Amino acid sequence: MAPAAMSIAAQSLSGAKPVSYWLDDPAKPAALPALTGDEHADLLVIGGGYSGLWTALIAKERDPGRDVVLIEGHEVGWAASGRNGGFCAASLTHGLANGVERWPDEIAKLEELGERNLDAIEAAVARYGIDCEFERTGEIDVATEPHQLEELREWHEEIVKLGITGVDFLDRDALRAEVDSPTFLGGLWDRNGVAMLHPAKLAWGLKRACQELGVRIYESTRGLDLVRSGEGMAVRTPYGRIFARRVALGTNIFPSLVKRVRPYTVPVYDYALMTEPLTPEQLESIGWKGRQGLGDSANQFHYFRLSADNRILWGGYDAIYPYGGRLSADLDQRPETFLKLAEQFFDCFPQLSGVKFSHAWGGAIDTCSRFTAFFGTAHQGRVAYAAGYTGLGVGSTRFGADVMLDLLAGEETERTRLDMVRSKPMPFPPEPFAWAGIEITKRSLAHADANGGHRNLWLKTMDKLGLGFDS
Repeated sequence: MAPAAMSIAAQSLSGAKPVSYWLDDPAKPAALPALTGDEHADLLVIGGGYSGLWTALIAKERDPGRDVVLIEGHEVGWAASGRNGGFCAASLTHGLANGVERWPDEIAKLEELGERNLDAIEAAVARYGIDCEFERTGEIDVATEPHQLEELREWHEEIVKLGITGVDFLDRDALRAEVDSPTFLGGLWDRNGVAMLHPAKLAWGLKRACQELGVRIYESTRGLDLVRSGEGMAVRTPYGRIFARRVALGTNIFPSLVKRVRPYTVPVYDYALMTEPLTPEQLESIGWKGRQGLGDSANQFHYFRLSADNRILWGGYDAIYPYGGRLSADLDQRPETFLKLAEQFFDCFPQLSGVKFSHAWGGAIDTCSRFTAFFGTAHQGRVAYAAGYTGLGVGSTRFGADVMLDLLAGEETERTRLDMVRSKPMPFPPEPFAWAGIEITKRSLAHADANGGHRNLWLKTMDKLGLGFDS
């Protein structure tokens, strides 16, 4: 990094608050009390992120008389659900390409279910009056290198052959007419398959909707262990116990109460910056009248978007795996990553030189080796789980909630018949092999970005095995 660029980047971060912009909001609801004593329910949902909230809400929608309890170890929406970029995608497979590669015979059905799922989210936001700044503006995958542009052009041809509509190829001039950056060479605009929203307000709105339907929510209440109890299950918490006929686990990156599930996910720390609100002149200098979400096409990619008050969220690039899968609040802040992100931001938008960042934060994502969620049951069908969303859980967690409820009901549905639902990813190996493998993969991906997209023998082998590392 040149000294002048470092100085500009460092100065832009001087006043950044070390907290998620989304969670730093006066709309944040008051915390609810912890559970004390014994509690009973038909369904216990563990986890107060999107996965758990959608499960509790849909359970009450399916059967208003069902007695549902949700517990959260901290506060609803405080983890990944309140720290992400607010991209709500229809894709259930971490993008169409990943879905075509893994489930070519099911991709038409997976795309249909994904579209219906996003429509259902939009409908729920309207039905429950959730003010989460929902904007169905779509997303543009951006090429910043010639090889990326060629790959996007070829992929667009494949999309057309698959009969998928609503995805347009943009050349350099067409893209820069939408959003102006000297680094942009072209892109693919998925016009309907992605919405932008305020992620924390979505979580808080779902919390309110659950309560209005009669879900009892306890915060600061961790599930400590899970054991059989008669015809159901019992979960011990710090100050009490919960007895339930069925249990849905929406704990995602946090250690699963079904221990055999734990090797299937590892935590990846992802980081983001938020600018101060742009002035009308600054916004005019970059265009962006369509307010689409954007992401570049590198292996080490950035995602970026406008907030309702015209700030730019700029995140991604570094994906940090802590040795041993350690989860720590200390890892939420990484100044060297924030400095790198700030420099890259001004490379992308030099016309915004002088803009300051108001917030800088990080958090853990639950990633799995196939990049997309997996599902299962335990304790003879009394417990269901979903995990491994790998950064695209804002939308697909609602689908995962439906799957968990189907599994707990013992129902065969169009969801539970899917090979994606019936199969598992490859588990990660124990340490030190997990850390070594992830580090080799990360370095290989960085090398590919710097060398025209050329994938070395390690990456080609991983591709053949259907394995990878992403955030």
